[in-house]
Amino acid sequence: MVMLIKHSISFGLKTSKTPADETCGGDREYPIRMRITYCGIRVDVPLGISIHRDQWDSENGLAKKEALNRHGQTGSVINATLAEYQNYVEDLFKGYEIEKTIPSAEMFKEALRKTVKEKTVNLVKKRSKAVEFSVAFKAFTRECGIKNAWTPQTYEKFDALWNDLQAFNKNLRFEDLTEEGLTQFVIYLRDTKKIKKKKATGDEEDETGLKNSTIGKKLDFLKWFLNWATEKGYNSLMDYKSFKPKLKSTKNPVVFLSEQEIKKLCDYQIPEGKKHLEKVRDVFVFCCYSSLRYSDVENLKKSDVKDSFIDVTTVKTADSIRIEFNKVTQRILDKYKDVPIPGDKALPVISNQKMNAELKELCKLADISEPVRKTFYKGNERRDVTSPKHELVSTHTGRRSFICNALAKGIPVNVVMQWTGHADYKSMKPYVDVADSIRVQEMQKFNTDDIKI
Repeated sequence: MVMLIKHSISFGLKTSKTPADETCGGDREYPIRMRITYCGIRVDVPLGISIHRDQWDSENGLAKKEALNRHGQTGSVINATLAEYQNYVEDLFKGYEIEKTIPSAEMFKEALRKTVKEKTVNLVKKRSKAVEFSVAFKAFTRECGIKNAWTPQTYEKFDALWNDLQAFNKNLRFEDLTEEGLTQFVIYLRDTKKIKKKKATGDEEDETGLKNSTIGKKLDFLKWFLNWATEKGYNSLMDYKSFKPKLKSTKNPVVFLSEQEIKKLCDYQIPEGKKHLEKVRDVFVFCCYSSLRYSDVENLKKSDVKDSFIDVTTVKTADSIRIEFNKVTQRILDKYKDVPIPGDKALPVISNQKMNAELKELCKLADISEPVRKTFYKGNERRDVTSPKHELVSTHTGRRSFICNALAKGIPVNVVMQWTGHADYKSMKPYVDVADSIRVQEMQKFNTDDIKI
């Protein structure tokens, strides 16, 4: 008569209860362990597979369907492997029952060890190249977003790319991204995609197709994702690496305010009914004389203001920089020194969107209206648009104005970079070109016919 060994098999995550474990949350992967209990004996076996806690169905002891771990194992692959382990354990028990042997915990572990090791190696090799495009894209944004400390703006750009890919082909697969598939995606962005464009009246109108420069940026983001997917083993199609469509583009002028224009803005008497624009002007001029981005001036606390400088850890790059005061920045900070502002902020900064709108209004009232021509391409069609400068001014114009005016004054590039936090000369090159042209114009002021040699 065959002996029956009553037993149970379950799967769970091996988690610690340390404070560090709790703070990791869903961003940490935990090892899956198999637990076998029989005859008062409990055997825990690590399986060499890990998974995010929020992707584990603890009630059923299975990976969730949409799971995807850092080794490229999907929920279906993991669950199929767990089922294999369970079948193997059942086979072991059948053997022990025939032999009428109750194994010790050590015997059971030894019997499992070799198979677990072999199956783990095979599982890692079986990175699911058939993983769904959508699952991989979601895993990419989660992993790279955390790893590279993406800003909300970067997440928004990838969300926009995902929406474009879905609008192009909601059932998109990696194998669809051949050279022909990528070409069709470019054509969709250029000829079919609908976008909302604001008219001068403030109303919105539908427009079809993106600028070549915008298409190029979207392709760069797509290639970033495909490089990641290729490294993970999800994508084996290499067409994207050599895909370089001809997208005509041109460099547009850097929009900034000269010192004369900034003075004109400051001298403008704001009407009684628009006094709210005074705070907008103060914050903008502060950016023009400090180099701060909107995100950094919005984040500036009174405690960051020292005796002769401000200490800033930039939001975009997390660089720690020190910016000395000049008379303009000192006056603006002193103006709001004793003014209570929510969040203990140093300056009365409103939302970026609202400030951009009010800044355009302020510059229009102050007659900052020099015509600026911008050129762009849609496909092979060149378009030239000339706008008064006040329509092109934004919060970031303040930072650009600081850089251009500082370089035009002859302040060394490396000194300006210490204030702005730019990491390399390449990113400063457009501003250097502008400063060179300004110096050429300024030199003409020395022209005179009175000196004869």
